[in-house]
Amino acid sequence: MGVEAVVGLGRGALELTLALAGPVLLFGLIAGVAVSLFQAMTQINDVTLAFIPKILATCAALLVFGPWMLQRLISFTTGVFQSLPNYVR
Repeated sequence: MGVEAVVGLGRGALELTLALAGPVLLFGLIAGVAVSLFQAMTQINDVTLAFIPKILATCAALLVFGPWMLQRLISFTTGVFQSLPNYVR
């Protein structure tokens, strides 16, 4: 297994991680900004108010993007397992 193969495998894993985490983090970010704007406009300074919308947005993102995320993860894992004989010499 050469250095190029290891770097390629690591790069693919990092790209997949970013692609899978991106939509969930984006939904949480949008919910956090919306709650912050709401708190700034109404001058409600409750710390716990931001957690429930973020959790709901994260769950919604997982429900919406879950099948796509699982398909990408399965295809990457299948590709790694199928290419294992090429890595061993």
